Amino acid sequence: MALMPVADALSAVLAGAEPLPEEMIALDAAYHRTLAHDLAALRTQPPQPMSAMDGYAVRAADAADLKARLKVIGEVAAGRPFERTVGAGEAVRIFTGGVIPNGADAVIIQEDTAVDGDHITISEAASVGRHIRQAGVDFRAGEVLLAGGSRLSDRALSLAAAMNYPELAVRRRPKVAVLATGDELVMPGSQPGPGQIVYSNGYALRALAHAEGAETVDLGVAADTVEATTAGIRRAREAGADVLITTGGASVGDHDLVKRSLEAEGVDMTFWRIAMRPGKPMMHGRLGAMRVIGLPGNPVSSYVCAFLFLVPLIRALSGRKVIHHRRASALLGRDLAANDQREDYLRARLEAREDGTLIATPVTQQDSSLLGNLAAARALLVRPPFAAAAVKGSECEILTLPE
Repeated sequence: MALMPVADALSAVLAGAEPLPEEMIALDAAYHRTLAHDLAALRTQPPQPMSAMDGYAVRAADAADLKARLKVIGEVAAGRPFERTVGAGEAVRIFTGGVIPNGADAVIIQEDTAVDGDHITISEAASVGRHIRQAGVDFRAGEVLLAGGSRLSDRALSLAAAMNYPELAVRRRPKVAVLATGDELVMPGSQPGPGQIVYSNGYALRALAHAEGAETVDLGVAADTVEATTAGIRRAREAGADVLITTGGASVGDHDLVKRSLEAEGVDMTFWRIAMRPGKPMMHGRLGAMRVIGLPGNPVSSYVCAFLFLVPLIRALSGRKVIHHRRASALLGRDLAANDQREDYLRARLEAREDGTLIATPVTQQDSSLLGNLAAARALLVRPPFAAAAVKGSECEILTLPE
């Protein structure tokens, strides 16, 4: 089978990926959830003109003369409006957040006044609207302030609360199950025997999925048998996984049993070889409603494929408006040779010049087993198939990696 271009593979992974059903959750639980619908304000903020400073509410016409002497007839605090009307030659003591009383149209800050019993004199002339937050200056009832498909930030939650929402309609979190395969894998903290390695892929994959808002299920490590692998696939279905991620066993060796096991369980395979580096032996298919992505076992290949394919899938299932990674421009930090028929994703360090220009320098060792270089990288430098040789300082395209 010919290698599938990366763009075609991503289209296949995202085909039919509709947002999951919505659910109502308390505001406190909504951080980083995806809003299911546009959110319109239920109230006007502020609902009435309010003072922006501590001082005195006055009629600007009475306070235009620096020799003006005004009588203080009362006090306004936040939550305690003044019921009378401010008349000619009068002032009301007011505190920040207090409702501007009827008749007043300006606030003189307390620093610009001198108090003499129940009178004040002013040292700064007033102007209409000065130090007043007008009704609706923040937002008005009915205004759409948060868009459906947006991921709720801490600031968005504060805004939703001010809009008077105690709970929000959000999309259900995608459930991502991660199943590793390989007799050679032992858990961190173990003492590896001959030929064994410490299992690491799942920790990055679950963290990546969790950071994108998914719920994760750890299915552990399956032995290199069809029986153990199919048992893991069944556990994913029993757990109600929307996505099953397998890692390892995706190549074509005698012990790479994942494709065989997936097909034995009825998975309809879409592809299993991609024209990219790292990550050529990646698989994709469907088992009923569950989507399956079979990642290579090499840790760099596993992570890069998850970043490129799993992350957009989680975003699509979450109902996010923006699902694709945004590419940025940088300048090459070293020369690069011409590329072959595969699309390259080179691990690169990033450096920002004083003018903001980014310098992307690919690490010298690009082997797909080198976790140290992956952890040190801050970006993937993208090189299309058959790209010509590129010299240091020329423009290149990058995808920044999560911090």
